[in-house]
Amino acid sequence: MKNKSVYYLTQTAVIAALYAVLTIFQSVIFPESTSAAIQFRVSEALTILALYTNAAIPALTIGCVLANISSVAVLGPLDMIFGSIASLLAALTIYLLRNVRFFRLPILSLLMPALFNGLIVGFEIAFFFTDGGFSLNAFIFAGGFVALGELGVLFVLGLPLSIFLEKSELSKKLFIRR
Repeated sequence: MKNKSVYYLTQTAVIAALYAVLTIFQSVIFPESTSAAIQFRVSEALTILALYTNAAIPALTIGCVLANISSVAVLGPLDMIFGSIASLLAALTIYLLRNVRFFRLPILSLLMPALFNGLIVGFEIAFFFTDGGFSLNAFIFAGGFVALGELGVLFVLGLPLSIFLEKSELSKKLFIRR
């Protein structure tokens, strides 16, 4: 590749666009399946791309912002801020933990989106969207369901995608690190 910066920006743009389009499409087809406490955002499977390229860090953050400011996002501007911060922290820690493997699998990395989304989005829901203000029970409930949805996506869709990318060596062919 002659110009790594152009390739890096292209990777970032493609991943961001895929994340946003998948999220928006899913929320149109299955309303409320991509937001609120009980969610299974298929686009979150793309967070595993941070294992292979640091271009996924800004891409997933931008994709989340675009998806959350779309007219179909339930939580709107608050989710644009909090959800995007959760995506940024999750992608960053996935990248930092990319070489930590258990049985050759990136298990610890895959837990990061569940951790950050469960805590941050769970807090957001419990603080801003419950009657009577924040309560620990609402936080545990909302955060727990967000985390479970994340774990479901990452282990049902993300892990097989990761295994496929590595076994086929597409992870080496498609992605470059800056």
